[in-house]
Parts: sequence; C-alpha cells; structure tokens
Amino acid sequence: MRAWAGRIPDDLRLPLGDAVRAQIAAFRSIMRALRAMPRAVSARKAVESPIGIIDAAGRDLRDVARPGDVLAVLGSPWSHSNYADLVSHLGQTLGLKFALLVYDLIPAIRPEYCARQTVPAFIKFMQKCLPLADFVFSISKATAHDVRHWAKQERIALRCPVCPVPIGAGFTHAEPTATLPEGLMPGGYALFVSTVEARKNHLLAFRAWRRLLEDLPPAKVPTLVFAGRIGWMVSDLLQQIENSHNLGGKLVLVSNADDATLAALYRSARFTLFPSLYEGWGLPVSESLAFGKVCLASNSSSVPEAGGPFCLYHDPDSVTEAAKLYRQVLDDPEMLSALERRIASGYQPIAWTATAQAIYETILSDR
Repeated sequence: MRAWAGRIPDDLRLPLGDAVRAQIAAFRSIMRALRAMPRAVSARKAVESPIGIIDAAGRDLRDVARPGDVLAVLGSPWSHSNYADLVSHLGQTLGLKFALLVYDLIPAIRPEYCARQTVPAFIKFMQKCLPLADFVFSISKATAHDVRHWAKQERIALRCPVCPVPIGAGFTHAEPTATLPEGLMPGGYALFVSTVEARKNHLLAFRAWRRLLEDLPPAKVPTLVFAGRIGWMVSDLLQQIENSHNLGGKLVLVSNADDATLAALYRSARFTLFPSLYEGWGLPVSESLAFGKVCLASNSSSVPEAGGPFCLYHDPDSVTEAAKLYRQVLDDPEMLSALERRIASGYQPIAWTATAQAIYETILSDR
C-alpha cells in the first residue's frame, strides 16, 4: 500500500492519508465504546442490586464479604460513570472499606496529552472516589505528591495518607523468540518501548535521530526501534516518518509485540530510550534495567525514581540535549559498558509479588 500510495501526487495523497487516519481513529473510538458498554451496563446493574456483584469464583459478594473487608481497586475503573455510587453502596450495605491504587493524575494535571473524552471522565471519578478511599496507594513518590497537591487544590479531604508502593519489573522470565523482527541485528539498534502517543515524546527521539544521521556516518548510527501500538495525537509524527522513508530505513516500528518478542528486543538492544514528558512511574525504564540495559531517559516527573543512578538523563523538552547525550554514548562505548556493569552489580529488580505484599501489609496493619 505504501508503494502504491507513493505513486499518487502529494496534493491527492496527503489529504487521502489524513482521511484514512481519521476513519481509523473513529473506528477505534467506536470499538472502545462498544467494549466499554457491557462493563457500564454491569456496573449500573450492580449499583441497583448487589446480586450483580460477583467474585472470581462466581459467588455473590454478599455471601463472601464481611464488614471491615476491603474492596481493593487496582485497575482503572474511571470509565464507569457511577463507580463512586457502587463503592458507597457497598460500604453502606456490606460494610466494605475501599482501597484505591493511583497510577498517575495525567488527565487532571496534564490534560494536553490525553484524548478529549478521557479528561472529564477521569476528573469526575477522582473527585468522587478519592474522598471515599480508606486507603490510597500510588506507584511512585511523584504520583503521591501529585495526589496530595491536586486533592488540596480541589478541596478534597483525604481520609488517609497517600502510600507509595514498589512497582514490579515485568517479564524477564519470558522466553525470547528465536529471531528478532526482520532487519534487526543484536546490538544494532536502540529500543524505545511504549505506545506511540504524544506524551511519550517519540517526536523528540525522531528529531534527535535525524540530527545523528546528519552529523555521523549512517553505519555509526544504530537503527531506532519504536516498539508499541499506535496511540493518539501522533498523526503528524506518522506523516513525518512516512515522508522521511522511515529515516532512510533507520527507523523501524514494531507494533503489538508479545512478551517473547519484547524480551528478545530488550536483550539484544544496544541501549534503550524513554524521553517521556510525564509519567506516573516509567515501567519501560525498570524493564530495561531488569534486562541489564542502560536507558537514556527523561529527567521529568517520576522517571528518575524508576531509573535511579543506573540511567543517563536529559531534558525531555530539548532535542539538542537529547541528541548530544545520544551521540555521547555512541562516541564512547565504554560509558555504556561501565553503566551495564553498575546495573549488573547494583540493580535489584522488584518482583510483582513485592508490590502485592506491600499493598496487603498496609491494609492488614489497619485491622
């Protein structure tokens, strides 16, 4: 399709491309709505009658819950418009306490990076649910600070302190695939794992890589790999990638990679990138370190918490600073080797069981 499109004049191809991307975005929005509809209907029924609330074994919640038990919400239920009503109903009828894990407050404090419909739904959820929480957990100290600051700004009285919990680092147990995606060689690429969306700052990586290719022989510049599905607010970036012929073949997109493929990509990368503009934690940084790979990362929000002394940092708003750091590690391979040795000797990956244990122990200590 790309070859066919290349034969169409720009004044026709470009608007057609915009139209196709708009239709794809509309289709994805419709599919998200359809997927959410059963959950929304179930949640509404659950508020009307607790019979609709069941546990993993299919038992009515009234048969298993006891006063003082804790409903621990560790996912992202903010798409349910009446979730606060459900929580309040369970507290009043079953005597359940409520624990909430907050990943970030990005839709509330950095709405420019979010889909438009996400912002009001998220803010409404937090305004109504935070005051009901008997336990509030966060995935970083930075997020805990954001929750406290935003709650004060919104005049929300928190019932409890915000408790940061350690976050596990992924899937190093996954067996890598036999081969890397076509065209990639071990040590021949830099890896950026993330959904391709505006907040993750793929545009900075693209522009910095363009500078490297202008200043250095192509053979000295590793291939840049974006591993992640295409998200939102990136149509201009995708057009630039297409117009540049994927930076002359030096940029590869790997969409929807499974755990085995990601494990293979991490293990064979020369280093990784994570120039995100804002994060609740920065899981790709932890994953990179768990695989023993140095990450050249943003110095914003919680990312330095995730990377500690094992990463190299730059201002995510500065293409010049990022390109300078990227070139520095290309010109000085020993810098990478020294950091890899530091990771091997000093980095301790956190198991997901430790995350669960921290939440459990905090809840248990309140009894």
